[in-house]
Amino acid sequence: MIVERGDPRDPKVTALLQASHALMESLFPPEENHYLSIDALCVPEVHFFVARDDDTLLGCGAVKQIGTYGELKSMFTTEAARGKGAASAILTHIEQKARDLGLSTLKLETGNILDAAHRLYAKHGFTPCGPFGNYTANETSVFMQKPL
Repeated sequence: MIVERGDPRDPKVTALLQASHALMESLFPPEENHYLSIDALCVPEVHFFVARDDDTLLGCGAVKQIGTYGELKSMFTTEAARGKGAASAILTHIEQKARDLGLSTLKLETGNILDAAHRLYAKHGFTPCGPFGNYTANETSVFMQKPL
């Protein structure tokens, strides 16, 4: 498996992101979905990565640089890749990129019922925190952070 810079506009990557968006829309109210659009993932302050096994796309994730911290965005793996280390590999790569950018902290917002995501983030040293940036507390959001 390799993790490398990805292009959200690549058709395979776009399809993966659309599957992620559809899942989030099926689980949470529209006002509590905070994913970035394809275009919003293609700006200079967002560093987007994909995991591949040969030509098979396994997952994706990004870090959005916001001042001195980075926000983890668009973490998603294919159903076939779940439990096989793809998400951990992407997250490790993103953490290194955040360090290379000189960011002090990684922060994230995720859904309250996404237990596998909570376990992944806790395994990587993320701990609960309050809302940050433009987020406000709501019934479905969980906020976490990790000092770098």
